Amino acid sequence: MKDIIHALEEKRDQARLGGGQRRIDAQHSKGKLTARERIDLFLDEGSFEEWDMFVEHDCTDFGMEENKMPGDGVVTGYGTVNGRQVFVFSQDFTVFGGSLSAAHARKIVKVMEQAMKVGVPVIGLNDSGGARIQEGVASLAGYADVFQQNVLASGVIPQISMIMGPCAGGAVYSPAITDYIFMVKDSSYMFVTGPEVVKTVTNEEVTQEELGGAITHTTKSGVADKAFENDVEAIGQLRRFLSFLPSNNREKAPSKPTSDPANRVEMSLDTLVPENPNKPYDMKELIHKMVDEGDFFEVQPEYAANIICGYARVEGQTVGIVANQPMVLAGCLDIASSIKAARFIRFCDSFNIPIVTLVDVPGFLPGTSQEYGGIIKHGAKLLYAYAEATVPKVTLITRKAYGGAYDVMASKHLRGDVNYAWPSAEIAVMGAKGAVEIIFRADRDNPEKIAEKEQEYKDKFANPFVAGSLGFIDDVIRPHNTRPRIARALRMLRTKKLENPWRKHGNIPL
Repeated sequence: MKDIIHALEEKRDQARLGGGQRRIDAQHSKGKLTARERIDLFLDEGSFEEWDMFVEHDCTDFGMEENKMPGDGVVTGYGTVNGRQVFVFSQDFTVFGGSLSAAHARKIVKVMEQAMKVGVPVIGLNDSGGARIQEGVASLAGYADVFQQNVLASGVIPQISMIMGPCAGGAVYSPAITDYIFMVKDSSYMFVTGPEVVKTVTNEEVTQEELGGAITHTTKSGVADKAFENDVEAIGQLRRFLSFLPSNNREKAPSKPTSDPANRVEMSLDTLVPENPNKPYDMKELIHKMVDEGDFFEVQPEYAANIICGYARVEGQTVGIVANQPMVLAGCLDIASSIKAARFIRFCDSFNIPIVTLVDVPGFLPGTSQEYGGIIKHGAKLLYAYAEATVPKVTLITRKAYGGAYDVMASKHLRGDVNYAWPSAEIAVMGAKGAVEIIFRADRDNPEKIAEKEQEYKDKFANPFVAGSLGFIDDVIRPHNTRPRIARALRMLRTKKLENPWRKHGNIPL
């Protein structure tokens, strides 16, 4: 028995060493942690239960039968984050460059299947050179098995991808299916085809960082949701992010005790909206003053910044916040912001997270680039997401709510549960100037009459009371009472039950 135990410990030590000290030192020299160091930092101390430590590949081509390492380039298992259970896999770049083999894929699929059975999130710490070339189509089959499991788990358990190194070719599609993608600056990248292929096919010269680095994907493509400075910050923020999410689609959004009183008033909000209707203001100020302790986790902050999406708490309960940002494009909706918000809303709806919508939208962004790019179909994604959502929906119009954008932004007509407006709200088909120029186009040469009619239009429509008289606004509230009123509405909606008609699935305008 002693010999067997000694052999077991030797095998464990070999697996823990990964690709060896030289490769571990190389990983550290790049400012990166190893796969096991990442798991140790991510999970609560002493909570990790590792699975399949001794799994090895079964490839016999190109001398691979002589080159086997326990674990085969990925560390898998489960543990807790702030006391809540999660499953995790962490690819080990020191073993075969973290490349995916059939055995490697089986390990990942195994933890994903178990996570679905017990109803807990799956977190992937990605650091892989891609498919293991020596295995040929077997490695591609392994990727497809992972993709299939991603799709089955979608909307059932949260799936989060943390890209902490290379992620290229077929490897990018598993993260793309997951709910959130986070990246690490200067050490992670994602692309379907690398710089050399791009140069061969298109003659473009581009670096890995320019083509698929963290800055590229968080500012230009919108593929990633957030970029962090280093591995340590990334894992710390990942732990924080998980605290906002339920473990599965059958749980309510999590709650956290708070000392921030629900009836707290913020007198400064009474002057947030400028007197000049064309002057911008920062909607994030309202968010921070409305939520518990000002704690707001924004996703995709650098992409489509004309709309704000993120998670916060009100009376301790997680809420998803969607808000137009007047500081960027005057808060107009465009293609990128519509897609960004639609996906966020669908995640919230999948996982029972109430949605608070803050509206200041002058309309959809005009222009040929938007029309040619398909703003009609992309804008409809946002409309579809709000209309389909059955979670509690609380909406507040702070200033402009014009045209179709008023409808789209969680209006009463899209089953908004509680719809408030500030006294500064303007709910109309369009702004007074544009409306008068259309209605009274015959009087364009009479500036006095046009000015008179513009004022008349403002008096009639540039306020929340017409919508209120029709029941489209439940109440006009004072800005400083925003937190108490929204907290009260969310409290009332905690027992909301609403089901859509049975269907296999809807056909969102993709």
